[in-house]
Amino acid sequence: MKAVIIGAGLGGLLSGAKLSKAGYEVEIFERLPFTGGRFTNLEHKGFQLSTGALHMIPHGARGPLASLLCDVGAGVTIIPSEPMSVIRNMAGEDIDFHDFRKEISLTKRVKLGTVLAYSLKFKPKDDISFRDWVMKYFEDEFLLRLADSFCGWSLSLRAADVPAREVLEIIDNMYRYKGPGIPLGGCGAVTDALCDVIRSNGGNIHTSSSVERILVDNGRVSGIFVDGKEVSADIVISNIGHMETTKLYKCSDEDYLAKLGKAKPSRGIKICIASDEALLGHSGALFTPYAQRINGINEVTNADPSLAPAGKHLIMSHQTTLSDNLEQEIALGLDDLKTLFPGKEYEVLMVQSYSGGWPVNRASSGSDTGNRTPVGNLYVVGDGAKGKGGIEVEGVALGVMNAMREIL
Repeated sequence: MKAVIIGAGLGGLLSGAKLSKAGYEVEIFERLPFTGGRFTNLEHKGFQLSTGALHMIPHGARGPLASLLCDVGAGVTIIPSEPMSVIRNMAGEDIDFHDFRKEISLTKRVKLGTVLAYSLKFKPKDDISFRDWVMKYFEDEFLLRLADSFCGWSLSLRAADVPAREVLEIIDNMYRYKGPGIPLGGCGAVTDALCDVIRSNGGNIHTSSSVERILVDNGRVSGIFVDGKEVSADIVISNIGHMETTKLYKCSDEDYLAKLGKAKPSRGIKICIASDEALLGHSGALFTPYAQRINGINEVTNADPSLAPAGKHLIMSHQTTLSDNLEQEIALGLDDLKTLFPGKEYEVLMVQSYSGGWPVNRASSGSDTGNRTPVGNLYVVGDGAKGKGGIEVEGVALGVMNAMREIL
């Protein structure tokens, strides 16, 4: 059986590693000159920056991504973040994430415990947003700000833009897997290890190869057209999102296209800074509910010093994009850093934005449409087909697991 994969991002590489291990003949085609997509390293001034995601695996060594890496034999070391995460409160103090209840009244603490316990089994069945869900039960400004900070960091969305049921699934997973963690060597160590697995199992990865068409015969995929030739396949897996995939076979299913049209991408901005001293002093995520734009920050060099030159620290912030004025959004993020680290000296290494054809997620969390397509044996994986309750790359891993269950 032959599987052709379009795109060598995390979803495509996870799929390729899993199928090659299962005995499939695997061939991957990537339009960029490098593998890894938005989950690999970018060397700059001796720092290992990332092309997309932060150097962090949200659910650490116990989560879905780590489980799938272990299953396919990808040798990746994940260093647990200590503490898991902290919150900078209105007074400018950093408190452990588990202590956020101390910021609200005793009455609301009791109610919160009851509501969350109930939600373990009974998630909202309607499309109520997480913001409206918080307002419905608590009407608390701190909880609303924390909801926006958490959703902005983990999903690149405001709490008003993501269904409550999806966030509650994510919260369940947070406590189930006890993450996050830092992959030793950064994002690139993960995708490089997957490439090694695929090649060791006889698979081929072609870079600078842009697929022009997906070939369909009697409603089933038969291969692709790439680099001026046809490549036959029993299965085709696309890692470029549902909508871009439909363009390759000229989809005419109007109901399916209408469904995809509701899956809006999410946008974000990442700012990487360098410092001679540790600005956080730990490897967990710092949530910033009282910042203008920045939602979360991590200092990866506290877990892996090799991601920066000797004696330097690498700090990465992330924020969801709230307007179309990109320059203003970036300026507000840079202002936040000055406020969060007053009197500290640091260098802005790079500002990266993720939107359009290079978004944070091709489908915002809660709007994913699954792995299937109207074409037989054509599947979609990646950030446009995440699994339920998955933060970023954990969602990619869950989506790949769902696709592999169907295929294998």
